[in-house]
Amino acid sequence: MIRDVSPAVGQAAERLRHAETLRRTCAPVRDLIGRTDVEAAYAVQQHVVALREISGDRVVGRKVGLTARAVQDQLGVHEPTIGTLMDTMQVHDGAVVPVRRLLQPLVEAEVVFRLGEDLDEPDIDADRARSAVSEVLAGIEVVDSRIHEWDITRVDTIADNASAGLFVLAPEGRPIGNLRLGEFAMELRCNGKVVSRGSGADNFHGDPLHGLAWLANEAHRRGLSLRAGQIVLAGALGPMVDVHEDDSFSAVIGDLPPVSVQFRSSVAAREAGVSS
Repeated sequence: MIRDVSPAVGQAAERLRHAETLRRTCAPVRDLIGRTDVEAAYAVQQHVVALREISGDRVVGRKVGLTARAVQDQLGVHEPTIGTLMDTMQVHDGAVVPVRRLLQPLVEAEVVFRLGEDLDEPDIDADRARSAVSEVLAGIEVVDSRIHEWDITRVDTIADNASAGLFVLAPEGRPIGNLRLGEFAMELRCNGKVVSRGSGADNFHGDPLHGLAWLANEAHRRGLSLRAGQIVLAGALGPMVDVHEDDSFSAVIGDLPPVSVQFRSSVAAREAGVSS
C-alpha cells in the first residue's frame, strides 16, 4: 500500500528506483533526507518496496545488514540495518546470473533462517528466536548498492534497502534443533579458490540467532512483521568479495548443504537459458 510521504522521501525513492530500473548508479540520498535521519531512510525503503509490490513483486522475508565487523569495516558503516527481500531477488542454487543485471555487486556467505511461526512481539531473545525457526540453510547474498561507488552512510544503505541485490539458498537445509551456529565455520570459494573465511562467531554478538532476535525486535518496533514461512538472511560470516564476469562461487557453512551461483556475460547467460 502506498502511503503519503514527504517530498524528500519521495524524491529519494524515485532516485533509487530510477537507478535500479536504468541499471545506472546514482548519487547518495543523504542530500535529500539528511545524514542522520534513520526514520526518513526507512520511509524511503518502504516506499520503494510499496512501488515494487504495485509492479507485482512480493515480500518474502527480511535481511540483517552489516552484522559482521569485517563487512562494517569494508563499507565504513558500523551499525546493523534491516532490508526487505522480494521474490524477484531470489535465484536458484547453481543459477547462471547475467552480470549486467547488477551494478557493482559483492558476494557474501551467510546463515539463512526459514521461520516456522510468526516473530511479531516485543522483547525477543535468542532462545525465542530459535523456537520460531523451522529450518537453517546456507545462503549466498549478492549485495549491490544503487549508490555510485558505494559512497554510503547508514541512512544511504537503509534507504537503498540495505544494499540488497540477489540471494541464493541451498536446495535443502537442516532443522535448527540444538545446532550451535556460532561454531559453524564458513568458506566461500570463487572458481575453486577460497576467497573468504569466517564463522558464526563473526556474526552478530557471536551467533546468527542474536541477529535474528535483533531483527525481530527492530522489525516489530517499525511495524515490519516477521511471518511464518518467510526467510531471514542473518548477515555475512566473513568479508565480502568482488564479482567479475565468469566467476563461480560456492559456500560451505558448517555441515549445512552447500550453495552456489555463477556469473556470466549476458550472451553466455542467454545460452544457458537465463533471462538477462
